Amino acid sequence: MSNPYPQQHQQYAGATPQYQGQPGYPQDPGQMVPAQHGQPALMGIQMKRRNPLGAWLGLPLITLGIYGLVWYYSVHAELANFDRRRPVSAAAALCSMLFGWITLGIWPLIQWVKLAGHIRNAQQAAGLQPTCSGGLGFILGFFGFGVLYYQIELNKVVDRYEGAPAGAQVPLAA
Repeated sequence: MSNPYPQQHQQYAGATPQYQGQPGYPQDPGQMVPAQHGQPALMGIQMKRRNPLGAWLGLPLITLGIYGLVWYYSVHAELANFDRRRPVSAAAALCSMLFGWITLGIWPLIQWVKLAGHIRNAQQAAGLQPTCSGGLGFILGFFGFGVLYYQIELNKVVDRYEGAPAGAQVPLAA
Protein backbone atom coordinates (compact mmCIF):
# COMPACT_ATOMS: atom_id res chain seq x y z
CA MET A 1 0.00 0.00 0.00
CA SER A 2 1.44 3.37 -1.00
CA ASN A 3 1.38 6.41 1.23
CA PRO A 4 -1.05 9.03 -0.16
CA TYR A 5 0.79 11.81 1.70
CA PRO A 6 4.49 11.04 1.20
CA GLN A 7 5.72 14.56 2.02
CA GLN A 8 3.95 14.68 5.37
CA HIS A 9 5.30 11.42 6.74
CA GLN A 10 8.88 11.10 5.48
CA GLN A 11 11.54 10.39 8.07
CA TYR A 12 14.99 11.83 8.26
CA ALA A 13 17.61 9.24 7.49
CA GLY A 14 19.68 9.76 10.62
CA ALA A 15 17.66 8.47 13.56
CA THR A 16 20.21 8.78 16.32
CA PRO A 17 20.62 6.11 18.99
CA GLN A 18 19.33 8.42 21.72
CA TYR A 19 15.84 8.26 20.16
CA GLN A 20 15.76 4.56 19.43
CA GLY A 21 13.35 2.67 21.60
CA GLN A 22 11.42 5.79 22.57
CA PRO A 23 7.76 5.82 21.55
CA GLY A 24 6.88 8.27 18.80
CA TYR A 25 10.40 8.45 17.33
CA PRO A 26 11.59 6.73 14.17
CA GLN A 27 13.55 3.55 14.76
CA ASP A 28 15.08 3.36 11.29
CA PRO A 29 14.75 5.37 8.07
CA GLY A 30 12.20 3.00 6.55
CA GLN A 31 9.86 2.90 9.51
CA MET A 32 6.98 5.31 9.91
CA VAL A 33 6.28 7.05 13.19
CA PRO A 34 3.16 5.40 14.60
CA ALA A 35 0.02 7.45 14.92
CA GLN A 36 -1.07 8.36 18.43
CA HIS A 37 -4.76 7.87 19.30
CA GLY A 38 -5.86 7.77 15.68
CA GLN A 39 -4.02 10.99 14.83
CA PRO A 40 -1.31 11.18 12.17
CA ALA A 41 2.22 11.47 13.55
CA LEU A 42 3.29 15.06 14.17
CA MET A 43 6.28 16.06 12.09
CA GLY A 44 8.19 19.29 11.72
CA ILE A 45 11.08 20.62 9.65
CA GLN A 46 14.47 20.80 11.35
CA MET A 47 15.85 24.32 11.78
CA LYS A 48 19.35 25.47 10.92
CA ARG A 49 21.92 25.59 13.72
CA ARG A 50 23.65 28.96 13.78
CA ASN A 51 26.67 30.13 15.73
CA PRO A 52 25.21 32.52 18.33
CA LEU A 53 28.26 34.80 18.24
CA GLY A 54 28.21 34.92 14.44
CA ALA A 55 24.49 35.73 14.33
CA TRP A 56 24.80 38.33 17.09
CA LEU A 57 28.01 40.16 16.25
CA GLY A 58 30.08 38.74 13.37
CA LEU A 59 27.74 38.71 10.39
CA PRO A 60 25.86 41.92 11.28
CA LEU A 61 29.19 43.77 11.43
CA ILE A 62 30.39 42.33 8.12
CA THR A 63 27.10 43.09 6.33
CA LEU A 64 26.57 46.50 7.98
CA GLY A 65 23.43 45.30 9.77
CA ILE A 66 21.68 43.63 6.84
CA TYR A 67 22.23 40.15 8.30
CA GLY A 68 20.17 41.15 11.35
CA LEU A 69 17.11 41.46 9.12
CA VAL A 70 17.97 38.22 7.29
CA TRP A 71 18.36 36.42 10.63
CA TYR A 72 15.06 37.78 11.95
CA TYR A 73 13.16 36.70 8.84
CA SER A 74 14.89 33.30 8.65
CA VAL A 75 14.23 32.46 12.29
CA HIS A 76 10.53 33.24 11.93
CA ALA A 77 10.28 31.23 8.69
CA GLU A 78 12.02 28.24 10.30
CA LEU A 79 9.78 28.42 13.37
CA ALA A 80 6.73 28.46 11.09
CA ASN A 81 7.96 25.32 9.31
CA PHE A 82 9.07 23.57 12.49
CA ASP A 83 5.58 23.47 14.01
CA ARG A 84 2.84 24.29 11.52
CA ARG A 85 0.18 24.10 14.23
CA ARG A 86 1.26 27.51 15.49
CA PRO A 87 0.91 30.57 13.24
CA VAL A 88 4.20 32.41 12.76
CA SER A 89 4.44 35.05 10.04
CA ALA A 90 7.97 35.76 8.86
CA ALA A 91 6.75 38.53 6.56
CA ALA A 92 4.90 40.33 9.37
CA ALA A 93 7.97 40.06 11.59
CA LEU A 94 10.22 41.54 8.91
CA CYS A 95 7.73 44.31 8.13
CA SER A 96 7.65 45.18 11.83
CA MET A 97 11.38 45.86 11.69
CA LEU A 98 11.27 47.76 8.40
CA PHE A 99 8.17 49.86 9.07
CA GLY A 100 8.08 49.91 12.85
CA TRP A 101 8.98 53.57 12.92
CA ILE A 102 5.38 54.29 11.91
CA THR A 103 4.22 53.00 15.29
CA LEU A 104 7.08 54.76 17.09
CA GLY A 105 8.82 51.42 17.64
CA ILE A 106 5.93 49.72 19.46
CA TRP A 107 5.21 47.10 16.77
CA PRO A 108 8.85 45.89 16.60
CA LEU A 109 8.96 45.59 20.40
CA ILE A 110 5.80 43.50 20.41
CA GLN A 111 7.16 41.25 17.66
CA TRP A 112 10.48 40.92 19.52
CA VAL A 113 8.75 39.72 22.69
CA LYS A 114 6.44 37.44 20.65
CA LEU A 115 9.57 35.77 19.21
CA ALA A 116 10.31 34.44 22.70
CA GLY A 117 6.85 32.87 22.78
CA HIS A 118 7.44 31.23 19.40
CA ILE A 119 10.76 29.85 20.64
CA ARG A 120 9.09 28.57 23.84
CA ASN A 121 6.45 26.81 21.71
CA ALA A 122 9.19 25.23 19.58
CA GLN A 123 11.03 24.06 22.70
CA GLN A 124 7.84 22.50 24.01
CA ALA A 125 7.06 20.89 20.63
CA ALA A 126 10.55 19.37 20.65
CA GLY A 127 9.88 17.80 24.04
CA LEU A 128 12.14 20.19 25.95
CA GLN A 129 11.41 22.21 29.05
CA PRO A 130 10.57 25.72 27.74
CA THR A 131 13.25 28.14 28.96
CA CYS A 132 13.00 31.12 26.62
CA SER A 133 11.74 34.25 28.38
CA GLY A 134 10.18 37.23 26.63
CA GLY A 135 11.08 39.52 29.52
CA LEU A 136 14.71 38.48 29.48
CA GLY A 137 14.77 38.70 25.67
CA PHE A 138 13.35 42.23 25.89
CA ILE A 139 15.92 43.37 28.48
CA LEU A 140 18.84 41.73 26.69
CA GLY A 141 17.61 43.14 23.38
CA PHE A 142 17.56 46.61 24.91
CA PHE A 143 21.26 46.19 25.77
CA GLY A 144 22.11 44.62 22.40
CA PHE A 145 22.32 40.96 23.44
CA GLY A 146 18.87 39.79 22.34
CA VAL A 147 19.97 37.98 19.17
CA LEU A 148 22.65 36.15 21.15
CA TYR A 149 20.10 35.00 23.75
CA TYR A 150 17.43 33.99 21.24
CA GLN A 151 19.91 32.07 19.07
CA ILE A 152 21.19 30.13 22.08
CA GLU A 153 17.59 29.22 22.94
CA LEU A 154 16.87 28.22 19.31
CA ASN A 155 19.96 26.03 19.22
CA LYS A 156 18.53 24.01 22.12
CA VAL A 157 15.69 22.95 19.81
CA VAL A 158 18.10 22.15 16.97
CA ASP A 159 20.36 20.15 19.30
CA ARG A 160 17.38 18.09 20.46
CA TYR A 161 17.42 16.41 17.05
CA GLU A 162 21.15 15.80 16.88
CA GLY A 163 22.12 14.25 13.57
CA ALA A 164 19.15 15.60 11.62
CA PRO A 165 20.25 18.02 8.89
CA ALA A 166 18.51 21.35 8.44
CA GLY A 167 15.37 20.90 6.37
CA ALA A 168 14.83 17.26 7.38
CA GLN A 169 11.57 16.13 8.89
CA VAL A 170 11.72 15.49 12.61
CA PRO A 171 9.11 14.14 15.03
CA LEU A 172 7.39 16.58 17.36
CA ALA A 173 6.73 15.59 20.96
CA ALA A 174 3.53 17.48 21.64
